[in-house]
Amino acid sequence: MTGASPLWPLRDERAERAGVRILLKRDDLLHPPVSGTKWRKLRPNLERARALGHDTLLTFGGAYSNHLRAAAAAGREAGLRTVGVVRGDELRGRELNPVLRQAVADGMELDFVSRAAWRTRMEPASLDALLERHGPAWVVPEGGSNAEGVRGCVGLGEELAGSGMDVDLDVVCCSVGTGGMLAGLAAGAPDTRVIGFAALDHADLEAETLALQRQAFGGRRGDWRIDVSHVFGGYGRRTPELDAFRADFEARHGLALDPSYEAKALFALFAGLGGPEFGPGTTVAVVVAG
Repeated sequence: MTGASPLWPLRDERAERAGVRILLKRDDLLHPPVSGTKWRKLRPNLERARALGHDTLLTFGGAYSNHLRAAAAAGREAGLRTVGVVRGDELRGRELNPVLRQAVADGMELDFVSRAAWRTRMEPASLDALLERHGPAWVVPEGGSNAEGVRGCVGLGEELAGSGMDVDLDVVCCSVGTGGMLAGLAAGAPDTRVIGFAALDHADLEAETLALQRQAFGGRRGDWRIDVSHVFGGYGRRTPELDAFRADFEARHGLALDPSYEAKALFALFAGLGGPEFGPGTTVAVVVAG
C-alpha cells in the first residue's frame, strides 16, 4: 500500500486493566519492500535528487542497516544508482550478511570505511573525498534524516491527528534512532503530545531532533520530548527482559517487534501503564515504523 498506513486497535488485557486504549500505526505496511517510515523519508530525497539532475544517491549505515537496504530498493525503483557507505572496513572481503546482501541484490554499491573515517563522514573534506571516489551524488545522512526526510514524515503526524476512529489521541509514541521521524511527526500533529523513546544512548537525540526541525521548518514544532529510560544498554543491545517481552507480545498479538526500536518503545509504554503519562482514560498511538 502507498496511501495512509492503517491504525489498528491493540486488544491487550494489561492496557484494559489500566483503562488505556492502545492503537498501532502500522507504517510497516506502507510500502514494501522499502517499508513504512523509511519510504516517507526516502521519497522526498529521491525527488530532490532527480530535480537536481543527479543519477546517484549516496547514503550511510552500519553492517545491519535497514536504511541501506531500503535505500537500495527505493533507488532501484526510482531508476537511481545507489552507493552505501558502511561503517567498518574490517567487513571488506567478508561474506555479506542478509541485509547487505539484499542491498547489493537491489543494485547498491558498498564502500566499507574505517571507524575513524566514519566519525568524520559528514565533514566537508570527507564528503568531498567520497564524491570524488563515487562521482556526483545526492547525499542522504544515516537513517534518511535530513530536511527532506523530516518534511516527508509530516504526513505521518497529519494522518494521526486526523485518525478518526471516534476518538481523539492523547499521546503518540515512537522509537527514536536519528530523530527524523519524530521531528516530522510532531510537526504534523502539533496539538498532540508526542513521546519519542530513545533506541540508543550515544547521541544527544533531543538536540539532534531540534536541529532537524530547524533545518526543515526554521524552528521547533509540536509538543514532543524524548525519553531515555529504556535504552537497554544502547543501540542493538538486548536483555533477557526485553527478549521475554518481545516473545510474549508476538505470542499475544502475532506481531514480531524490531528489538532495536519498537520493542523498546512498547516495553516502556507497558511499563508506564497506569502512571502519570498513561493514566486511565488515555488513548495512545504507537508508530510501528518498519
